[in-house]
Amino acid sequence: MVDWSSVETVFLDMDGTLLDLHFDNHFWLEHLPRRYAEQFDLHPQQAKDTLIPMIMAERGSLNWYCTDYWSEKLSVDITGLKAEVGDRIGYRPHVTDFLEALKSAGLRSVIVTNCHPDPLALKLERTGLDRLVDSIVSSHDLGKPKEDPLFWQDLKSVTPYTAPATLMVDDSFPVLESARTAGIGQCLAILAPDSRQPARERHPEIPSIHHFNEVLPALRQRQPLPSNR
Repeated sequence: MVDWSSVETVFLDMDGTLLDLHFDNHFWLEHLPRRYAEQFDLHPQQAKDTLIPMIMAERGSLNWYCTDYWSEKLSVDITGLKAEVGDRIGYRPHVTDFLEALKSAGLRSVIVTNCHPDPLALKLERTGLDRLVDSIVSSHDLGKPKEDPLFWQDLKSVTPYTAPATLMVDDSFPVLESARTAGIGQCLAILAPDSRQPARERHPEIPSIHHFNEVLPALRQRQPLPSNR
């Protein structure tokens, strides 16, 4: 599933890979429409019928993930509304064990996320995730989402890496396909990003797991790399 002997760097998505996607799905599909309806005196279903197509039209673009864009477009405080349901932010199963195993194996772990810096700060405050990895890069700092194959070349300017020796783990098939196109050596898909939703079907070409316990035994058997850190 993963050839750990050839890996030096592990790029990790955050939402749906390390953190439960339930928070984000609940916010965009339930909490935001409800609060939007309250603010603009709409029926909740009317608010949902207005918002969901508008949001889905930006899927795959940087706007899809941009808190500033949606705050301005909808005239609401997206960051403040997210904080209202911040208690739903949490880890997916076996994540901390997996991150500890990466460190024990001497592998560099980098969160590469499309999450906007404002909700990213909220999630780090709630979880302490930044203390478990070597670094974090938001696509907003590079001006393009991970779905764009050019993103991966720009990423080298902020976190140099050797593409054939890099593993990318993500719950988004389009992101993983983009990473493969850009020459990332190995990709791994997460099939159960949301704890409240059924697992998805497997990708026809990209290896996949439901949870990290499926790769932990092989990772723990890997001989540690000499540390340059």
